[in-house]
Amino acid sequence: MTELTREQVKTSRRISMVLRHRPESAGLTLDAGGWVPVADLLAALRINRVQLDTIVAGNNKSRFAVTTGPDGVERIRANQGHSRRVDIDLGLAPADPPTMLFHGTARQNLASIMRDGLRPGSRHHMHLSLDRRTALAVGRRHSPDVVIFAVDTAAMAAAGHVFHRSENGVWLIAAVPSSYLREHSE
Repeated sequence: MTELTREQVKTSRRISMVLRHRPESAGLTLDAGGWVPVADLLAALRINRVQLDTIVAGNNKSRFAVTTGPDGVERIRANQGHSRRVDIDLGLAPADPPTMLFHGTARQNLASIMRDGLRPGSRHHMHLSLDRRTALAVGRRHSPDVVIFAVDTAAMAAAGHVFHRSENGVWLIAAVPSSYLREHSE
């Protein structure tokens, strides 16, 4: 995977915004699974297929999926991270999580998280990471002062909480009650 240029990163962010939060801003409508025809996205964002393929292949978080539907039309969608304004069903089957997953966030959120648990806010799901390093990187997008939570997913699954795993390996859950969280340090 080659590193994206500054302009490609800017275009990738625009694609993410359109596919995850505001398809109407580009005159697009997502289907029930969050898909939009590739040709429609290219026309709406005024980019070409080579640019799109480079961005999809070079995105270090594998944010996008491209597939050909039963009608032969190529489609694209964001793998996860949709806001509640976009009513979609990713069609992900429940999955058995590993015994522990991680979540990184700004330390300033510690008190409210310990009181209320992890909530998705304006998104459909909470995103959990397989390892501490990834959770730390995610948390640092919001603040240099990060706290990492270990999530007792084994206990959550035993209690009936349903987990999903997106196509790019991100673990998704509706919410995480604080009783399943502990601050994680090495």
